[in-house]
Amino acid sequence: MVYERTGYAPWSLTREAGVESATVDSEIQVPQYLQPVIDTGFVDEKGNWQGRKSNDRSFIGITKAEGIADGAELLAPDTNVFPSIDMTGFDAVFIAIKPSNGGNYGLRAVMGPDTESFANLSPVDAASKIKVKDLRTASASLQDAFVDSAENLTVNVWNIYNIQYVLANQKNMQFAITNNSGGASDIEFAFMRTVGNDL
Repeated sequence: MVYERTGYAPWSLTREAGVESATVDSEIQVPQYLQPVIDTGFVDEKGNWQGRKSNDRSFIGITKAEGIADGAELLAPDTNVFPSIDMTGFDAVFIAIKPSNGGNYGLRAVMGPDTESFANLSPVDAASKIKVKDLRTASASLQDAFVDSAENLTVNVWNIYNIQYVLANQKNMQFAITNNSGGASDIEFAFMRTVGNDL
């Protein structure tokens, strides 16, 4: 329902004759209804459209390395489409690892390859541990973002882990996976990024 009221202009003959008017009633009609709103992004201070991130729908960046020797390391993802992981706008990442030899594996988040830039900076210190200052801890110094020296992985199934917050917004990242299982192993890797997690 649209409700409109008109009033006399301050310079009109009617107002000059002393007739008062108001463009708004003392009781204002307020429309009350529910309307769904879809927020898909915003225009930044430079006038550029910035779309909002949404969760990856499935695991991507699937990498398979064959015959990784005991004590050796691989960097993943390592595909043409995903040479590294861009976490810009994402809060958390699921990583999935499927080894052909069960046992202990070392996992750590590292800077991605020097062939990829970090925003506009290149080259980066490839394969170096990612350092962060986690505001949820009392430490004033930088800390390793994610290091797990001995995760026991089950053979021939996807071992899936959710890493929240500490890797948010990293722009050029890989995972270093060290085979400490006691024998050679084929290792598959995949990742899936998510947004909107609350602290």
